[in-house]
Amino acid sequence: MINVGIVGASGYTGVELARLLCNCPDVKLTVATSRQYKGKKLAEVYPNLAGLVDIVCEDLKTDELVGRADLFFTAVPHQTAMAIVPDLLKAGKKVVDLSADFRLHDAEVYEKWYQKHTAQEFLAEAVYGLPELHREKIADTQLVANPGCYPTSVILGLAPLLQNGAIENESIIVDSKSGTSGAGRAAQTGTLFCEVTEGFKAYKVAAHRHTPEMEQEISKLCQKQVVISFTPHLLPMSRGILSTIYAELSKPFSDSEVHGLYKDFYGDEHFVRLCEPGSFPATQFVRGSNYCDIGFKVDDRTGRIVILSAIDNLVKGAAGQAVQNMNIMCNLPETSGLLTVPLFP
Repeated sequence: MINVGIVGASGYTGVELARLLCNCPDVKLTVATSRQYKGKKLAEVYPNLAGLVDIVCEDLKTDELVGRADLFFTAVPHQTAMAIVPDLLKAGKKVVDLSADFRLHDAEVYEKWYQKHTAQEFLAEAVYGLPELHREKIADTQLVANPGCYPTSVILGLAPLLQNGAIENESIIVDSKSGTSGAGRAAQTGTLFCEVTEGFKAYKVAAHRHTPEMEQEISKLCQKQVVISFTPHLLPMSRGILSTIYAELSKPFSDSEVHGLYKDFYGDEHFVRLCEPGSFPATQFVRGSNYCDIGFKVDDRTGRIVILSAIDNLVKGAAGQAVQNMNIMCNLPETSGLLTVPLFP
């Protein structure tokens, strides 16, 4: 039995981790931290866990944590993670970090988009936790930087085309739409019900912090520096991301040829589902699951391709992918705890 802990258990990602870990037969949740809900059962904070998770939230210092689990999920904000993760690693623990603190390999890039990085010595050993691209490295590392939700949908949507040189690197435009849970549980005006319902708006236009993360991984696939245009939008729903990606084809392709590229690239990947040509993904068909559904359309008139990628931002975009990474790191079946059928309607 592998003992795991959640540092920052009271946010949406933390409770989603607890929900998924209930279905992992080889894993036991032994510690969950929360300053706000110290002394309360996690199931009191989130009644959906009643009868399933019997753990009390604690407010612990790092030296009090290390003896409580073999692997830790750090589901805390950026900057907070870099103050915790190094001590966990030095104690010999495995870590799946869900913040942005270890996703960017270049400290200067991180500091341009976030703030000063105080644990730069760990950037080189952190593996970007997208299993479909980095499975072997994830299996051999002590620290996984769990990808952001938008980048997960975008990188998985683009990877087969970039790997095969099927699109022009300079032409990529990304238009993503997300449910409000992506902004976290803390109260803020922009995600209040009256601010979101019956509306649809863009935010952080050409300035979202997930942009360099996408560019880092896309550039690796292209083996050259790539810059993209990215605009996120907020939808009046609780969870889900739909990314629409536009790119210029490097030469004429038919829909069947492109479908073949995707099929060859993803092969038997369990959590990437390809839509048949002419069909397209939607957020309601991945809700509550760890799947990424991908579809596309070749636009012969413009010489472009339109790729559509749908995920649940809290599962494949966060907690589910973190559990998938844990399974790989701990030599467990990769699908363990993640075989939930999407909820529909």
